Amino acid sequence: MPEEIIQDGFSSEDNEIVRQRKDKLLRLRSEEGYDPYVNETWDRQDTLASVRERFEHLQPEEEDTNAVIKTAGRVMTVRRQGKATFADLADETSRMQLYFQLNSVGEKAYDFLKKWVDSGDWIGIIGHPCRTRRGELTIMVTEYRLLSKAIRPLPEKWHGLTDTEIRYRRRYMDLIANPEVREVFRKRSRIISSFRETLESHGTLEVETPILSVLAGGANARPFKTFHNALGVDMYMRIAVELYLKRLVVGMMGRVYEIGRNFRNEGIDTMHNPEFTMMEVYWPYCNYVDMMNLAEELIRNAAKAIGTLEIEWNGTKLDLSKPFHRITMREAVKKYAGVDFDTIKTDEEARAVAREKGLEITGHESRFAVLNMLFEEFGEENLIEPTFLLGHPTEISPLSKRDPEDTDYTHRFELFMYGKEVANAFSELNDPLDQRERFEDQARKKAEGDDEAHVFDEDFINAIEAGLPPTGGMGIGMDRVVMFLTGAKSIRDVILFPAMKPKA
Repeated sequence: MPEEIIQDGFSSEDNEIVRQRKDKLLRLRSEEGYDPYVNETWDRQDTLASVRERFEHLQPEEEDTNAVIKTAGRVMTVRRQGKATFADLADETSRMQLYFQLNSVGEKAYDFLKKWVDSGDWIGIIGHPCRTRRGELTIMVTEYRLLSKAIRPLPEKWHGLTDTEIRYRRRYMDLIANPEVREVFRKRSRIISSFRETLESHGTLEVETPILSVLAGGANARPFKTFHNALGVDMYMRIAVELYLKRLVVGMMGRVYEIGRNFRNEGIDTMHNPEFTMMEVYWPYCNYVDMMNLAEELIRNAAKAIGTLEIEWNGTKLDLSKPFHRITMREAVKKYAGVDFDTIKTDEEARAVAREKGLEITGHESRFAVLNMLFEEFGEENLIEPTFLLGHPTEISPLSKRDPEDTDYTHRFELFMYGKEVANAFSELNDPLDQRERFEDQARKKAEGDDEAHVFDEDFINAIEAGLPPTGGMGIGMDRVVMFLTGAKSIRDVILFPAMKPKA
């Protein structure tokens, strides 16, 4: 269809169908006195999946007239053939053929069906199962009721449905047209449930912390800003829940976790959405090694929950039953960038190497910042197998405990899969004097123009001055985990309503 008559996924033909269906609805009300939107209920006793399971044994041309099926769903197609009508009914579980016969439903009901019921409408039906000569399991309808009328045509006639932007904008149409999309979001739910089950099996308490606060801490990211009229203060959408959860550990709540939305005012691409779901967990008396073990357990259990430990994303298969790899940042830079960072002792040497490698350098970077830049440029994309990246510089890890054997580095890891970060974890910094110094360093960076530098949170320092026990903490990006476990190509494919720029 020519592009000029398509508007936001709907064609002029679609809009004509809408006009005709609105007229049909008005005539249904005036001629029949029937309003399909009244406050009706329908006692659905069977899903289509349960019908399939119960009556799969039926042979061709066999029916069970003693069985009673009472179900409901959306009419997907209608095929009228004189005194018989076939339709396809779909619900959230499956799809099945319906058979309406004049003698079975009666003349009045059959005439109503022919005149008023269209594809897209919701109906309730009562009937019994049979299998056609061609072997298709079918419901022979004896009674039905029109429950809700659809005005817009179904996606099969909805031009441009394969356009990903239109699918994201009108997710309801995407879900109607593509059962495999519905299955992705069912798997997402099972993955998140599996995370909860695993965490709670370790005695971890689920909690809720503020989404709005006067400081946006816990990560190096740019927040969304708003204004609270009653309090007369600027407030921020949370970028992480870390600092609140560690306050709870200080307050003797024990092991705690939260699964919820975070918000970062940053770019949008296949791996980033400004609103995303994180799981963060904190265990007292533990460290980052315990968090590595927990990360493997969480991801394996989630994969099992949706069916298999062998996954495939963008054509690359992984076996999650194998132990995850471990590599330090310096080892990764040496392996993938060809730079032995142990031989670099000054900032100037590091910046010179960075220039040789083609990195954009301002001239103010420290050697530790350059190490991270080299890893991000050359190492990150190569960590395809599940890999724990260790040995992060202290300078870029303001909330992580130092490595006592080399205080320039920390007890921290990031977990990578398919070249993308899915988790970040620390042996949590619980020295309030060290924490204050690191916050002050971050404050200097923010004053110099780094919008993503960590904020100075005096109350958090007060909290750990009250005593934070040795603690292991971890955050996992749930959307990316769901992407990789389901094979989805983009983060938008696993977020029901991703952020979209408004239509002009």
